[in-house]
Amino acid sequence: MRSNGWMPLVALLLAVGCGDDTDGESPMADMTAAEHARMQAGGTQGTFDSSGAAVRQPVHLTPQQERALGVVYTMPRRETLTRTIRTVGEIMAAEPNVADVTPKIDGFVEVLFVSTTGELVRRGQRLLAIYSPMLVVAQEELLTAGRLVAQVDSGAGEAWRNAQATLAAARRRLSYWDITDEQITRLEETGEVTKTLTLVSPVTGIVLEKDVLQGQRVTPGQRLYRIADLSVIWVEGEVFEQDLQFVHAGAQARIEVAAYPGEHLTGRVSFVYPTVDVRSRTNRIRITARNADLRLKPGMFATIFFDAQLGHEVLTVPLEAVVITGERNLVFVRDEDGMLRPREVVLGARAGERVQILRGLADHETIVASANFLVDAESRLGTTGGAMPGMQHGSAQEPKPAPAPTTEHRHD
Repeated sequence: MRSNGWMPLVALLLAVGCGDDTDGESPMADMTAAEHARMQAGGTQGTFDSSGAAVRQPVHLTPQQERALGVVYTMPRRETLTRTIRTVGEIMAAEPNVADVTPKIDGFVEVLFVSTTGELVRRGQRLLAIYSPMLVVAQEELLTAGRLVAQVDSGAGEAWRNAQATLAAARRRLSYWDITDEQITRLEETGEVTKTLTLVSPVTGIVLEKDVLQGQRVTPGQRLYRIADLSVIWVEGEVFEQDLQFVHAGAQARIEVAAYPGEHLTGRVSFVYPTVDVRSRTNRIRITARNADLRLKPGMFATIFFDAQLGHEVLTVPLEAVVITGERNLVFVRDEDGMLRPREVVLGARAGERVQILRGLADHETIVASANFLVDAESRLGTTGGAMPGMQHGSAQEPKPAPAPTTEHRHD
């Protein structure tokens, strides 16, 4: 019968667990916390560095052991490393394309030409008519100034200039109240005073808010309508602090909304906010996108994708090939003699299943690409001499044969 390679290890464990203890206490009773941690890491007899971590030793595997553990080798490669940054955002109206309609005079709403929220209006379209006694007085003053100009001879000098100044002031007063040049010209031509002021839309867009009813009294500065041109929209979202280096003004972004699954719209980052949220460690960004068909609506949630280029022709390895201990990052390099030697490396950016190597590895070297946690465990065991059955270590020595039993004779 072939000898089972695991039997010596089992016998050793049984001997430790069942050995005689004259004091009735466990041998671990007097062990310090640091010694216990070292034993968990690879035994109490191993070699440790100043931080208390087990020092790895080279490992040698036979072809049979490599197949049994599933060890696969690879080489680093140079490539352009890219990563997709994903975040969420909300669609909103672009602030430069939002206009509030407010009166500049007191009055009462005589007629509402646009009476519902959500209507599409064109630039210059009538919104409402306001009756205002102040407006009637201002129109009469304009007509009076016009008659005065007609009566004064242009050669009258100072009188002519004063009449012209009065007429210009009356026109300005009406224009300051948002009376259009066409309305002022018509008033001067017809001489007919109107008792109402008609307010028109300053932009082409959608009525987002309507805060006025027919017959309502209005005051200067009161918002009556909010109208937005939605042919261009904003998408605002947040990216994590570590991704800010890849998101900058002008960067292209892809946008996807739940209403149109599978469709990706494009936009560009137009603004990166200057502050980071101290609780979420995120930075707000703004994307500007075209919306000519008005399919994207304010209030929709959107998923934002950035294709970030992390580096050009950088050295990369599979992420699985790196043993991350929390204190350092290791790869196992295979030398010409077949020994697997632990090597500390400095990691850079990560993209999917690949990670950049900044220092510690050369292009032509061969490393362990899979099962390296098993190799790492064996490398740590190699510091104590307690290797897996059949493993060979660069630092391990052949065990010495046990001394032959002797018989003692007592002489009374």
